[in-house]
Amino acid sequence: MKNLYLAVNFFAVIVPFVFSFHPKIRFYKHWKAFFIADGIVTLIFIMWDNLFTNLGVWGFNPDYITGIYIFSLPLEEVLFFICIPYACTFTYHALTSFYNFQWDKKKENLFVLLFAIFILTIGLIYYNRLYTSVTFISTAILLLIIQFLLKVDGLSKIFTSYAILLIPFFIVNGILTGTGIDKPVVWYNPAENLGIRLLTIPIEDVIYGLELIILVILGYEYLKKGQKN
Repeated sequence: MKNLYLAVNFFAVIVPFVFSFHPKIRFYKHWKAFFIADGIVTLIFIMWDNLFTNLGVWGFNPDYITGIYIFSLPLEEVLFFICIPYACTFTYHALTSFYNFQWDKKKENLFVLLFAIFILTIGLIYYNRLYTSVTFISTAILLLIIQFLLKVDGLSKIFTSYAILLIPFFIVNGILTGTGIDKPVVWYNPAENLGIRLLTIPIEDVIYGLELIILVILGYEYLKKGQKN
């Protein structure tokens, strides 16, 4: 069981890695763009993760990790920010290579605006719950900046892809938060979140994951265009 978190990372990434070489997908050709984008975003999220670990917002069950740490984080948690974004970006790349997920711009603007206002309001109401407030407020501000200030195209494609990715998300995060095992791999301080769980997964994890994937994919798309030029 000491290798459980490591195994979750491995099995989350192995299929996307193998299919990266598929002749109709060829995601490997965009590795440089992905790894640069993910590297930058990972540094930000590791600092966030490390801070919240030290503050007791969440923590890690020693029964399910190898015991190798980077700062206050298990090695497996650091690998999470490589393996999961890789799997998600690969899926996004594969899906958008075959399907047009772009919405009508007016609908996209309306959805982003309403969704951002909704999660911003929740974040402000529950300002004293760190996981809820920081995650919801930062994601709302990020969405508003991307959509209305920077006017970046493509958020609707990420939203649609993320909706599909919620299926494997529930499997991976479900295991990490305790589904099917005696104790969770990652535990959460109930005083720092809403206490709303999707099975065993805190609702905040969905928004946290969305923010992570938006940043990685937008960075990936920007760098990929630069490679073409």
